[in-house]
Amino acid sequence: MKLTRWLVCFAVFAFSLALYAASPKYVFMFIGDGMAANHRVMTDQFSRQIGRGPLAMDQLTVKGLTTTLSADKLITDSAAASTALACGVKAKNCMLGCDADGNYVPSCATLAKASGKKVGIITTVTTTHATPGGFYVRGRSRGKNYAVAADLVNSGFDFFAGGGLDRKFDDEKDSDYKKYGNIYEYAKKKGYNVVTTKKDFLALKPSDGKVLTRFTDLVYPYDIDITNDEAEVYPTLPELLEKCIAMIDNPEGFFIMVEGGRIDWSAHANDAATTVRDIIALDDAVKVALDFMKKHPEETLVVATGDHETGGLTAGIAGVTSTCDISILTNQTISAREFDEKMRQIVLKNPKFNFEDAKAMITARFGLKFEGDPKKDLMVLSESEIAKVKADFEADLAKLLANIIKKKDAVEYLTISKHRLSIRLLKIISKRAGVSWAHTHHSGQPVIISAEGCCAERFKGKMENSEVGKILKSFYEK
Repeated sequence: MKLTRWLVCFAVFAFSLALYAASPKYVFMFIGDGMAANHRVMTDQFSRQIGRGPLAMDQLTVKGLTTTLSADKLITDSAAASTALACGVKAKNCMLGCDADGNYVPSCATLAKASGKKVGIITTVTTTHATPGGFYVRGRSRGKNYAVAADLVNSGFDFFAGGGLDRKFDDEKDSDYKKYGNIYEYAKKKGYNVVTTKKDFLALKPSDGKVLTRFTDLVYPYDIDITNDEAEVYPTLPELLEKCIAMIDNPEGFFIMVEGGRIDWSAHANDAATTVRDIIALDDAVKVALDFMKKHPEETLVVATGDHETGGLTAGIAGVTSTCDISILTNQTISAREFDEKMRQIVLKNPKFNFEDAKAMITARFGLKFEGDPKKDLMVLSESEIAKVKADFEADLAKLLANIIKKKDAVEYLTISKHRLSIRLLKIISKRAGVSWAHTHHSGQPVIISAEGCCAERFKGKMENSEVGKILKSFYEK
């Protein structure tokens, strides 16, 4: 009996040792910025109802829950959250690549590169934004734009793809400009192939070396807003990942981080239809990683999580005007931000644009109807709703016309003030779909983490987000 117990204990110990001693050769880390549990629940239901099937990230077999507080706040920002996930330490809000005292701490990606593996960083926002920055920035504020960009280049990582670098980086007043000059030229000097078109990007070969994309100096459009013309400019997230794999796959392995960066932005706007579309775009990239895993099942790890929650989202609120049918969001075919911009462009060309003109646009873009019986058709607006929509349109129109007269920069106006009309339309369609938003900020809600493959069991259960970073770093620490 004692011998049997000893053998069982030894077997358990040996299994545990093997589990924790193993390190994946290929690591895929997916981060939905602002994506917490309810965002995934909402999108999973949407995906099923439109016939796409369940989210791939939700089918990863190992599940966990991570808390997201930063070193100095209950509610984190993306910089501190990314630092925790990448570097395994708690940082203060707005800080990247350092501990709570501001001391530089290398990330899992930096250690992976030092160990001989190749590294790819992919995002739908600028590659110098907070979440990608957590993987290469060497202990500084996310607001130090030029220094952050220099850290990106100096990281020596093999593949950076997504939006641009936040700005043109040729400000001679910036203290770092004298040291590095134009950041794109500096990147070329450091061996990066700066790619500006989708055609050139898709034509890249491994022999072309390190990659930094510049499809734009800004961010990707929301997935819901990408037209046929824009699809010729911007590779999709799956296309970015497929090319990254092709470019950096090698005998030593790789680490790839993929961020759905604009999920956070659409959640800040309480724009449910735009949020689910961007999460699906990220999930399509997860499918690419899982296809890769089929070829390397014993050596690959896929991890999917969020950095924090945004919007105080609740999916599944029943009410008088709700069926809790998430597929209602398919009626919206444009982001609120793009709707605002199109409305601005129309008014600039036609100052006599009125509510009767706007009604057709609202129906076409949001599926909301101004005629019919609200009791028989959920998309028909009630009289009180029509009155509120009209009042919001007229308020926006008056403000926009005033800005045109003052020759005020309309883009600036749109960045400092949301349009009342689009806010109203989002509230109406969210309510119809059974979606509720508590606010437009981050919250302290925990986020789901799911994993599949080599060492996936280490992400099971509840943990701090910094524990995720520690696990990832352990794969590369000697």
